[in-house]
Amino acid sequence: MMDNRKVLVTGADGFIGSHLTELLLSEGYEVRALSVYNSFNYWGWLEDIKHPGLEIVSGDVRDAAFCRHITQGCSVVFHLAALIAIPYSYVAPDSYVDTNIKGTLNMCQAARDCGVERIIVTSTSEVYGTARYVPIDEMHPKQPQSPYSATKIGADAIAMSFFNAFDLPVVIARPFNTYGPRQSARAIIPTIITQIAGGAREIKVGDLSPTRDFNFVKDTCRGFLALANAVGVEGQEINIATGTEVSMADTLTLIAELMNSDVEYVVDPERLRPSRSEVFRLCGDNAKIKRLTGWQPRYTLAEGLEETVAWFTCKENLSKYKSNIYNR
Repeated sequence: MMDNRKVLVTGADGFIGSHLTELLLSEGYEVRALSVYNSFNYWGWLEDIKHPGLEIVSGDVRDAAFCRHITQGCSVVFHLAALIAIPYSYVAPDSYVDTNIKGTLNMCQAARDCGVERIIVTSTSEVYGTARYVPIDEMHPKQPQSPYSATKIGADAIAMSFFNAFDLPVVIARPFNTYGPRQSARAIIPTIITQIAGGAREIKVGDLSPTRDFNFVKDTCRGFLALANAVGVEGQEINIATGTEVSMADTLTLIAELMNSDVEYVVDPERLRPSRSEVFRLCGDNAKIKRLTGWQPRYTLAEGLEETVAWFTCKENLSKYKSNIYNR
């Protein structure tokens, strides 16, 4: 796969997208990286990536003509562009439909029109909802417990319909909870780290009882690359998971230990999901991706957290975050 070394990454200015862009560049690919258009000409986390193989374009996946324009000449598309914050999806669900469902439709149509070799569409473990059984394999029922997860289920269905109806070489990559440097402070790990690093004595959190299957971002990105290069994986939904789970409470304790902190935590009602919307248990089955690609996680949670804490506690990086403000 990927004989043509030119690839497209949508959502490249974001957390996972910027790490994936760096990985692809380090592997010798030419990367056309999509940053969402804004009048400041600001490229998000791509701002500090300097490489002769990087081409940054600004635009929006909600525009079909633009999607065709940026897809031309690319062998593989990594489609990561999405609205991802679950709390914000409660107050602005229409924008999630536009970006996540319509944006995926546009990218699939563009990939079809431009004859790409493969399009990797990014899903999320949130489509499974609270586990009915563990580990969660790809046959687990989909449960739309938030507007965000509903739009991702819809986006996955659109992508699979293009495989079934038009033979589009689609792969659905379904990472479980990815964490690491550059992650938005809306997520549990960076919100704990930034509050501690910012000097807070009481850490504001949501429900600490749910469990998650945490993937370090470098492992997640290696999973994307493995799926792009694997033979015969088109038309499949594939988890990228560690196969382990840890509670939010234990995660907080581990972070506090790594940061030599004795902080206490308080539950902030604003950070609680509606009761039927909370996903209480996630633990992914990674047997399929191991079998198809040989991928497996390299980082333990402690190892990944050490790198993450080191990055966030760097003064220059921490200054980019508003740890005292809850980011939906």
